[in-house]
Amino acid sequence: MKADSCQKAIGMSRSNIFLIGVLSLFLFSMLPGPALAQLAGQSKPGESLPAAPDPQPARAASAVPGSRNVAASLSAAFPATQGAQMSQPDSGQTLPAQPLNGMMRLTRTQAEQLAMKNNPQISVGKLLALAQHQVYREAKAAELPTFNGEITAADANEGSRIGAGSLTASRLLEHAGGGVTLTQLLTDFGRTINLVLSAKLQEKAQNANALATTEDIVLATDQAFYNALQAQALLKVAQQTVTTRGSVEHQVDELTKSQLKSELDLTFAQVNLSQAKLLQLDAENNVESTVAALTAILGFDQNMHFELVEDENQAPPPPPPDVDVLINTALQQRPDLQAFTYNAQAAEKFSHAQRDQLLPTISALGIAGATPVRPDCFGGGCFPNYFISPWYGAIGVNMEIPIFNGFLFSSEASEARYRAKAAGENTRNLRDNIVRDVRTAWLAATNAFQKVGVSAELAKEANLSLNLAHGRYQLGLSSIVELSQAQLQQTDAAIAYVNAEYQYRLALSTLNFEIGTQP
Repeated sequence: MKADSCQKAIGMSRSNIFLIGVLSLFLFSMLPGPALAQLAGQSKPGESLPAAPDPQPARAASAVPGSRNVAASLSAAFPATQGAQMSQPDSGQTLPAQPLNGMMRLTRTQAEQLAMKNNPQISVGKLLALAQHQVYREAKAAELPTFNGEITAADANEGSRIGAGSLTASRLLEHAGGGVTLTQLLTDFGRTINLVLSAKLQEKAQNANALATTEDIVLATDQAFYNALQAQALLKVAQQTVTTRGSVEHQVDELTKSQLKSELDLTFAQVNLSQAKLLQLDAENNVESTVAALTAILGFDQNMHFELVEDENQAPPPPPPDVDVLINTALQQRPDLQAFTYNAQAAEKFSHAQRDQLLPTISALGIAGATPVRPDCFGGGCFPNYFISPWYGAIGVNMEIPIFNGFLFSSEASEARYRAKAAGENTRNLRDNIVRDVRTAWLAATNAFQKVGVSAELAKEANLSLNLAHGRYQLGLSSIVELSQAQLQQTDAAIAYVNAEYQYRLALSTLNFEIGTQP
């Protein structure tokens, strides 16, 4: 009898090897279906984020009393920056090209478009927003069923039992089979829902952060652009000063040679000319530095030469008169405030999810499969001694109830609640800072606008004073000291006027940034 049992076992083992190979090939051929289903749920790399909940760079003007006048006034100062938001410039928009002479003609609007297209920080913001969308999909996956395929083959000491360790069954049998398992969460009393909502709010916050990064780059571009324009204007003032003082120095030199003027007059004229040349050298260096800063913010890694021009020839309008309207607009439109608000809401939802860990979790389970290779089948017949049926299947419901885990869940809930309160306080602190920054930017813009008029009058008076001093000196009615003083005042007035003009433009750009209207 023992010999017959051994021969039957050997025959069954040989047939098992063949059947295991056939079963493995069959189940592996079925694997691409679930894999394709898994890949179909993934988002494409180029698809955009959900647009409905995303923060917008501009709100309806009717939401804030008087905001239409504010928007019209600010858009008159900076007209062509709408529609940029987080996307690259449209293909229909004209971007500057590199001319044959190596000079790129560039306006402020074109500079902003180039920065939004090329600056790597904007790309980082967009990529982080896309990554956060995948975090939302990861949280959402907990609400969907889990479907897995399994293949199991065992070669064991027939009929023996495991005496140590933890397994679902202790009896060991030689067999091979395959099947599928299905798991579906029925309810965890709100925990998964709160986790999904928290992830969605974090996605909105990241989108707002990406928009805030874009506005930061636009502001930095405007600052670099106007700094470069200001440096070029100051260079023209320095060059004109050198020309004027050089002409005076030449006249005094000729008069000194004719013994009509003293050596002291010539010395004063030469000192004034040297000061003008030093001013020109500093101005030339400042031009190169500001152009280098503009090149970097535009995303170029090589030296560029720009011909910077204004968007419009007319002077910018005065700042809006009502600062309270600007503050209300900023509190509605600032993307960084929106990001803080979304983060605070996400922290609140996460605290609820941590609290819900103390509640039960109910899940549905399902399993089905077949065991074509089993110890009952040999010699062409099957005897259901161990495996009653060649297939198996079952469904069930499981409830998991947390009882005690060392106060882990309660501690995590308390931690999340405190962090949510801290996030709310950070949001309130940012609101206070925004109110302060808008008011400060409005005061700076108002002051800069007033300086433009005063500096223009000062420049006009300084030019008149220089003409009178030059005429008096030529007639011999005054000394070189009076002429030198008039030249110095005229140069300072011209520099002050240039600074006032571009500082006001910078102040308007900063005010636009503070109320969230750029880009």
